[in-house]
Amino acid sequence: MLKFNYEHYAKEIAMRYKKFGIWQTYSWEDYYLNVKYLALGLLSLGFKRGDKLAIIGDNSPEWYFGELAAQANGGVSVGMYSDLTPPEIEYIVNHSEAKFALVEDQEQVDKFLQIKGKIPFLKAVIYWDPKGLGNYDDAILLSLKELQELGKQYESQMPGVFEANVERGSADDVCAIVYTSGTTGTVPKGAVHSYKTMMAGGIAHLHLDPWRREDNVVSYLPPAWMAEQWYGICCHLMAASVLNFPEEPETVQNDIREIGPRMVFYSARLWESLAAAVHARILDATFIKRLAFRLLMPIGYKVADLRLNGKKVNVWWRLAYTVANLLMFKPLRDRIGLRNARICYTSGAMLSPDAFRFFHAIGVPLKSLYGSTEGGVVSGPRTEDIKLGTVGPPIRGVEVRITETGEIIVRQQGLFLGYYKDPCATANVLKDGWFYTGDAGFFREDGHLVFTERVKDLLELRNGEKLPPQYIESRLKFSPYIKDAWLLVDKAKSYPCAVIVIDYENVAKWAEQKGIAYTTFTDLSQKAEVYELIKKIIAALNKDLPQTYRIRKFVNLHKELDPDEAELTRTRKLKRRFLEKKYATLVNAIYADKKEVLVEAEVKYRDGRVGVTKTSVRIVDVGGA
Repeated sequence: MLKFNYEHYAKEIAMRYKKFGIWQTYSWEDYYLNVKYLALGLLSLGFKRGDKLAIIGDNSPEWYFGELAAQANGGVSVGMYSDLTPPEIEYIVNHSEAKFALVEDQEQVDKFLQIKGKIPFLKAVIYWDPKGLGNYDDAILLSLKELQELGKQYESQMPGVFEANVERGSADDVCAIVYTSGTTGTVPKGAVHSYKTMMAGGIAHLHLDPWRREDNVVSYLPPAWMAEQWYGICCHLMAASVLNFPEEPETVQNDIREIGPRMVFYSARLWESLAAAVHARILDATFIKRLAFRLLMPIGYKVADLRLNGKKVNVWWRLAYTVANLLMFKPLRDRIGLRNARICYTSGAMLSPDAFRFFHAIGVPLKSLYGSTEGGVVSGPRTEDIKLGTVGPPIRGVEVRITETGEIIVRQQGLFLGYYKDPCATANVLKDGWFYTGDAGFFREDGHLVFTERVKDLLELRNGEKLPPQYIESRLKFSPYIKDAWLLVDKAKSYPCAVIVIDYENVAKWAEQKGIAYTTFTDLSQKAEVYELIKKIIAALNKDLPQTYRIRKFVNLHKELDPDEAELTRTRKLKRRFLEKKYATLVNAIYADKKEVLVEAEVKYRDGRVGVTKTSVRIVDVGGA
């Protein structure tokens, strides 16, 4: 596909990236030649068919050059999240037997040098950002530019070898090992994909929503995540659209606003954070803007609810919405970079219905997709058939069934081939051509699939009723003052409680406005006024929940949850089993009717050191539940 785009659209823009505040471009010719000479450079170092190239760094064109270069040589890409610690990198590199690594910068180089003696397969570490590496002289290191120069020299000795390797490729060849996030707290598993299974995901996306060549697309999800593989690699190559890369994580919002993308794919966590950020800004806005928000949002919600329930919007509501759109919704969409968005996706976890309704109220055509690294893209709605609380009907060519236990199982071309070096785990989830997702769900009468929760994460009450924690947690996180929420149920007590992680930035602003003095995150989280703030948020939510779902007690955790401490996955999902073990004393105290508890937790720092924190945490009764 890259070769086709090079041959047909050589001078057209393929990628746009920002450097030192200025947008730069790569044409399809640039894209192709960068991949070609990187691939030839790898061959000059001894890269062979079937070899693995580990890649780590933030979203950038070089990541994609590297992935396609390895695959052009008949090799396999192994993506890694940029915030992995050295021990995590060590595990993945050794497990995948990667012989070469492509890394972004000095930070990633330092991680590899720290574990160099523990990764015997590795032959070379190639970096694409040379800043700060001028005095590094380790023989294992090589810059991307140097590698591509080697590639040009190799071509003069072996003309036509790149093109021949590409032609040798087959749809059934393995192209990538995608490591899962590991929500159970165990080590991640490597899901093996072929070109056929990988492309099935891209085809499913384009069948649902066709892309155009002139479309601007943002590469924002981590390339190590399967969704970005479908979106930023497969769909981009098939549609020959323009892929845009923000400069830095800190500049993402402004960069996206400048890009004005037509297609946007964020994780549920990012959509919730964006909604919370909007509400936080409204709290800091002028009186007139706050008043406009209070007056116009009900119009947006009314129209959104009618549309999401398949009902007709009468002329008066259409007129009112037109006025609200001109006065507030359109400027707001522009502010958050979605003024041109015609396709917006969420996936990866359950999105709060409050956040979903909010974006539809302001005119963002957000739709929930369902899929997984192993199971491929499974379902999604057409734009005219979006329903609140569903993930749409199965996409064409995908079979979905619900087992007697309520588990979603899937059969399609996009299923992964199995877990790398783990036949037992593969046999547990692949049975007779069906992938057992581990997700609970059901079909509505209109054919839309509803995903409720991971089967293993459903909380059981004393009466046998199953409670989906993500549903309640996602609704709590709609508040700008709550960053994370972890729902608990003690079967003997049979009522839910919550562990809350405050949003430090927004709560700090609130505290300053109220004249509340504090020193640290821990100090702020345990303030009586902050507990009262969170208590009111929970009490308001409880009114909308069934009696058995209502939160009885809560604590404000003394720290933020951290992927480096194995409390969250790299895609920021809760590692519930790990949390239950780490905070067992806290959980037991909540259900033992204590008023406070001394929490002692082990902390693992990025440099490998281990420390212990001790903090007294208050336990508060919500009341009225």
